[in-house]
Amino acid sequence: MNSPAPRPARPVRPARSPAAPQTDRPRTSAVPPQGGAAGPNMPVPLWQQLTAVAQALQAIRGGQSGTAAVDAVEPRLRPGVQALLFQVLRQLGRADALRSQLVARKPPPAADALLCTALALAWDAQAAPYEPFTLVNQAVESAKRGQATRGQASFINACLRRFLRERDALVAATDADPVARWNHPAWWIRRVQQDYPSDWERILQANNAHAPMALRVNQQKCTLAQYQQALAAINLIAKEAGAHGLELAQPVPVQALPGFADGWVSVQDTAAQQAAPLLLQGLDLTQPLRVLDACAAPGGKTAHLLEHAPAGAVLQVTALEVDAARSERIHGTLARLGLSAQVLVADAARPQDWWASQCGGLPFDAILLDAPCTASGIVRRHPDVRWLRRESDVAQLAHLQARILAALWPLLKPGGRLLYCTCSVFKAEGDAQMQTFLTHNTDAQLLPSPGHLIPRIGDKAGAVPDNPLGDHDGFFYALLQKSAQ
Repeated sequence: MNSPAPRPARPVRPARSPAAPQTDRPRTSAVPPQGGAAGPNMPVPLWQQLTAVAQALQAIRGGQSGTAAVDAVEPRLRPGVQALLFQVLRQLGRADALRSQLVARKPPPAADALLCTALALAWDAQAAPYEPFTLVNQAVESAKRGQATRGQASFINACLRRFLRERDALVAATDADPVARWNHPAWWIRRVQQDYPSDWERILQANNAHAPMALRVNQQKCTLAQYQQALAAINLIAKEAGAHGLELAQPVPVQALPGFADGWVSVQDTAAQQAAPLLLQGLDLTQPLRVLDACAAPGGKTAHLLEHAPAGAVLQVTALEVDAARSERIHGTLARLGLSAQVLVADAARPQDWWASQCGGLPFDAILLDAPCTASGIVRRHPDVRWLRRESDVAQLAHLQARILAALWPLLKPGGRLLYCTCSVFKAEGDAQMQTFLTHNTDAQLLPSPGHLIPRIGDKAGAVPDNPLGDHDGFFYALLQKSAQ
């Protein structure tokens, strides 16, 4: 990576925008003669998309999130660019290795981003979104037209023409490189190998697959069967995944989902859908309950808690989020679903700033802590994460998680339950975190919990119900109960 930008003191999970599902498929784009510009009703020329993809890749290499990089793309280009960018990010390790075979010295950032974009898309002819020679031609066209790459156009052309001539030999020369083979940073590969000596290959391979578009049906609005019928009426095929979940055979914009604006359904991975049932099980829902959702943005789990409560149950939910801009998304989520909760902009690690003043200093019956983490479990949906994270981030985030746990545990009433979860497969953020917490908190009991949920590994005890193929994000769950005395 080129000189990453300084990171915030408190890492934030990748933004998840329901308005722009990550389809992972390039939009069909014509290649006009001489790379001509596209009019308002004409397909976008491929060279233009490649330019935008390379610019987004350069921004990510500079420390910007993939979400922000895609948001900066011109709206008419965004769907195709996002799909191509995701493919590039999933093959970036191979592309970097091939570029190293082609040139002894890394070229300037803009030229390198364009060169690696073309190599990532073209190296595997079977998986290439366009014919490799077309990708090369259009990448060279992009280089000629770009102010930052025009001076390197001949160099890029020479590299890519050599790649076309010697592709098999160049690819074979990179096969022994683990980063090229698995398309993850070397430290990431080593950590997964250490954590999962029997399954590490399956985990890394799963990370490079496309994630399904998973839905959570709002049981207060309609049943699973009713929503399946509504989907079938517009020729959308979905299979059941859990008690209230569906997975679409093909992703679609949320605006195309029946009743989305009216709160019938939400986009949420099946692993994340386990949070609300896990936390609420075993609680006396005939009595009013005070529930805290810490680190709550964008509000999916907050909403699910309210949706999952049976008719007549009284849940007083407080949703906490340290980032004011992200907290607005909680309000939007609740408004769309017709739900209400107390939303506070506050730091979960500093209850002295909000617990007494905003919550009356009263203990909570249940706490959901979806803690900030490396997001190593959701790299299928956010393939930029693997290239943005540093190895040191794991320890820093584990320390933050421990701080928040220690701060929130005293806020839980005796006999209450706390659900700790992260969208991470790293054991430092899951199993190891829990073992340390239990060692230092003798009033905490670990109840039956799924533990680490691993994508595409569905034969694990405690795996996501009714999802035996394990086609879900990587997650960790630990359900704790506080002793009554």
